[in-house]
Amino acid sequence: MAAFPLFDAPYAEDDDAIAAQLLAADRAASTQREAIERAARALIGAIREQSGGFGGVEELLREFSLSTREGIALMVLAEALLRIPDTETADRLIEDKLAAGDFEHHRAKSDALLVNASVWALALSAKTIQPGETPEGILGALAKRIGLPAVRTAMRQAMRVMGQHFVFGENIEGALKRAEDAPRYRYSFDMLGEGARTAEDAARYRDSYLRAIHAIGKNGAASSFEGRPGISVKLSALHPRYEAISVDRVMKELPPVLLELAQAAKSHGLQFTVDAEEADRLELSLDVIASVFADPSLSGWDGFGIAVQAYQKRASAVIGWFATLAKQNNRRATIRLVKGAYWDTEIKRAQERGLSGYPVFTRKAMTDLNYEFCARQLLALRPHIYPQFATHNALTVANVLALAGDGESFEFQRLHGMGEALYEKLLTDNKQLSCRIYAPVGAHVDLLAYLVRRLLENGANSSFASASADPEVPLEKLLRAPADDVAARGAKNTKIPLPRDLYGTLKNSAGMEFGHRASLRELLSEIASSTPGKQAAARAPKDAIEVAIANFPRWQTTPANERAAILERAADLLQARRGRLLALLQSEGKKTLDDALGEVREAADFCRYYASETRRLFSSDTLLPGPAGERNVLRLIGRGPFVAISPWNFPLAILVGLT
Repeated sequence: MAAFPLFDAPYAEDDDAIAAQLLAADRAASTQREAIERAARALIGAIREQSGGFGGVEELLREFSLSTREGIALMVLAEALLRIPDTETADRLIEDKLAAGDFEHHRAKSDALLVNASVWALALSAKTIQPGETPEGILGALAKRIGLPAVRTAMRQAMRVMGQHFVFGENIEGALKRAEDAPRYRYSFDMLGEGARTAEDAARYRDSYLRAIHAIGKNGAASSFEGRPGISVKLSALHPRYEAISVDRVMKELPPVLLELAQAAKSHGLQFTVDAEEADRLELSLDVIASVFADPSLSGWDGFGIAVQAYQKRASAVIGWFATLAKQNNRRATIRLVKGAYWDTEIKRAQERGLSGYPVFTRKAMTDLNYEFCARQLLALRPHIYPQFATHNALTVANVLALAGDGESFEFQRLHGMGEALYEKLLTDNKQLSCRIYAPVGAHVDLLAYLVRRLLENGANSSFASASADPEVPLEKLLRAPADDVAARGAKNTKIPLPRDLYGTLKNSAGMEFGHRASLRELLSEIASSTPGKQAAARAPKDAIEVAIANFPRWQTTPANERAAILERAADLLQARRGRLLALLQSEGKKTLDDALGEVREAADFCRYYASETRRLFSSDTLLPGPAGERNVLRLIGRGPFVAISPWNFPLAILVGLT
């Protein structure tokens, strides 16, 4: 395949620096604030007017917000029941989870049938089945036998109802038939399934995509480029080792599979969108996409596109990079702009990996502001790029309308089961506008990952979908421009510490992101410069042991604070010399790169933890009760010198911990 430009952008740029750029751009472009607010007000009014009328999953999410105990318990129960195969375990889970939420005293705020039915069923179940109930008597045993199976059946049925609201069809044929009932909408079909763990999984997903592409194509395609139906593809579903440290294998095995799917989509004139995934795989994703996009067999086809997440700090850079790729290949392409659905995962992954910052924004206002910035960027790239704006936020919709100037060179998108009232109002009042439904397709058993992602994304009380339908939320709060919010409250969420500060005064060990090409290149260079063959043997020579024995009396008299400082210095040295340690762990311990790096970090964490505990327990103001009511300073006394033998499984971390 032809050579392609490599994507290169800072992985976790400082939020304040980005905010300054976004605010400056907003000030230069904000000339239509009144018109935007007026349009958004009308859309929110339509949402609130019809709230309860649709009776769909949006009502259920609003009723049991994830900020409540009931909402959390319901979500946990929902996703768990999808995975539990046997009756006994399901019964025990239901009994346990019904105790987590106060369903018995929950009063419904919505008139929707689905919500009221759910409240009634959950409250009745909470009265019928008490936490910790055991069949100690005839009545207890009878209640357990009658109640739990009934509750289990009801909850499974509830999951099927939720599945119908979130999933467009159990198979592509059913989804296509359902799409015929709403011809005013365009459709992009998403075959449920992601994160292939085996080659068999990947082959199954590949076959599923191919069948769907041919079925959609045979069903007929619109004559215009903009109106063509589409399919969305997840790269993580097509390869079992879709990760940055497997880049050579991925680049050899995945592009041919993606090319086959793209060629099939081209043969039917479909739109073909590669979905966005986690930030650590962004550079790898773009490498795969570029290698396929440039293939000569796809020349003359305008249907290839990507999804870009506005909560990622590199979103604008991705848009610019893909637009350049399209121009280089003399092709038109599509870009679906979304806000992002993996926020919790991104935050926890950055914390676990000890990164210098986060690849996503920690405040929703920054995501919204960046979305507006990216929207202006996309609209300026017309007609070479066909923008697709996926949002359920009325203020964002109004902003795009003001920026676009016309309704024919872009489209909106919404998730199936979400944003129905908003887009019914929008399309009714603006006949020239178009909206595409992102329509998930799959069996009930494949619903889990998608369902939980949608619940997390839209069930939180901070989401616009939740707040816009709540009459208790003031309109002024919903209409506040993201730029005003960021200017007043800052770019960062002060309640979310940087990964290095995760443990307060105890410094988190520094890791790295393998998915950032520059960081990985630097690490590999450090390892290469530490050739294992030139290393000294990893065992303590006799004289080192003798030195330790001879110096133990001196260690006994070393103050606690000095000992803590020595441990902290050791932690710094472990990380400063990571290249040598990684080389040893890989050559002698046969560790993978990520496992080896994790072990170096664990060793450093041991040093810093014991240093912190030393200061806490043995500081000069730490007093303990002594004899006859006296107060004695706690003394740090060692038992003597030791020799620690390095174990085979964690030769560095356990050795350091013991020492």
